[in-house]
Amino acid sequence: MTVHLLVAGVTLAYDGRAAVLADVDLHLRAGWTGVVGANGAGKTTLLRLLAGELPPTRGAITREPADATTIVCAQRVDVASDEVRAFADDWARVAQRWRARLDLDPDGLDRWPTLSPGERRRWQLGAALAAEPDVLLLDEPTNHLDAPARARVIEALTRHRGVGVVVSHDRALLDALTTTTVRVADGGARAYAGGWTAARPQWEAEEAARRDAWQAAATAQRRGERQLVEARVTAAAASRAVSARARIKGPRDADGRSMGAKNLASWAAARAGREVGKLRDQAEAAADATAALALTRARGREVVVDWEPPPRRWLASFDGPLVAPGGGGRVLAPRVRVTIERGSRVHLAGANGRGKSTLLAALVAACTLPADRVLWLPQELSAAAAAALAREIAALDDTARGRLGQLAAALGLDPARATASGQPSPGEARKLAIALGLARRAWLVVLDEPTNHLDLPAVERLERALAAYPGALVLATHDAALAARLTTERIDLDDAAGGDAAVTSRASAAAGS
Repeated sequence: MTVHLLVAGVTLAYDGRAAVLADVDLHLRAGWTGVVGANGAGKTTLLRLLAGELPPTRGAITREPADATTIVCAQRVDVASDEVRAFADDWARVAQRWRARLDLDPDGLDRWPTLSPGERRRWQLGAALAAEPDVLLLDEPTNHLDAPARARVIEALTRHRGVGVVVSHDRALLDALTTTTVRVADGGARAYAGGWTAARPQWEAEEAARRDAWQAAATAQRRGERQLVEARVTAAAASRAVSARARIKGPRDADGRSMGAKNLASWAAARAGREVGKLRDQAEAAADATAALALTRARGREVVVDWEPPPRRWLASFDGPLVAPGGGGRVLAPRVRVTIERGSRVHLAGANGRGKSTLLAALVAACTLPADRVLWLPQELSAAAAAALAREIAALDDTARGRLGQLAAALGLDPARATASGQPSPGEARKLAIALGLARRAWLVVLDEPTNHLDLPAVERLERALAAYPGALVLATHDAALAARLTTERIDLDDAAGGDAAVTSRASAAAGS
């Protein structure tokens, strides 16, 4: 069965406010389409429109055939859905095959709260793929995944034969999987051929041409306005000449000569007036052309971290067995010793489920620094935590809000807009949390997969900011390039799980029985 999704003139506006998306036309066919754009641009909104969860304010979305099945795999991994539990209990051949491909153990599902976010994500994707939908909509599917899990997921997704739409900031995923890229920007959504690497130069060339056209129009507008001013001066002088001829006549002027001069002055004034009218029309046309090409000012600039050193050398430490949270007391590593001092730059590595998030949380819990001097960003901020963050920001005084606004804008975010609903999106919440921590001049920054949910420009700016940040940084990430740029030391929990690893450095970890 051939499946199509047709998006025709779709506009979505909330409660009479400005449209989030306007006049979107797309034709989505079998195969994978990537959706990219800045946080808050409307990517998830577009996905919800395609899923039928949101009705468009104007326009229509048509599925062909009308009974095509659709499944959405959202960003959040907080809860094991009924579909995931049914997938775990399903012993049909299809379900078993998908569990094997994604390395999923049904006996582990009862430990959902203690599973790593990456393990939960694989369960969600397995349940969606096993259902064999005609339309599969994914929101950031590779968030939380280590390199082997990402490879498994990409291989699994290539087996989907229907329409696939994936919102992602993962460039490797987009290039490996997608054949069309939809860019959501400035209230619109437009399709380009190819994955991320092939599509990006296309819209960059369009933007360059638009800038050139705007510059030419603006130059023409300025030239026209200057000419109009000069013509008005000339017209005013001609008009004064006519008035002077009417008032003053020399004693030797003949009536004919006087009348001829007066006519010449009147004709000059008329010509000047016509020239003013013509130039005014041209100036208005140039202004209209400039306005039509108006460029949206890009939000986001370099993040400047205002910082002062902490008064003490040692900032946080952990020494003991690493035990999975929740009941059961499952030991992830028999003994881990970690000490962080000011200036430490530590990469915490390891596969999904090895205890990276657990160790980071333990370090933060053991830290005795003032709470406002620690920036702790877990892998996922729950909806409740994001709402609480919005309330905290709303309560800031003007000075603190101004500082936060500068840092948030540097990450490509408008705090007022992001907090207006009281429920920021996952990407918006992460940017707000990072901006708030940096605004408070944190002495210790502890980040668990910090690029999850962030748009690509924000990832690049955050990387530059953290490279310049002079304080202590502890970073858990599967992004090898990010870790190589930001850290100087490595703790590998794959080694610690065996009880035979040792790392000795300013930030030291040792594992043993």
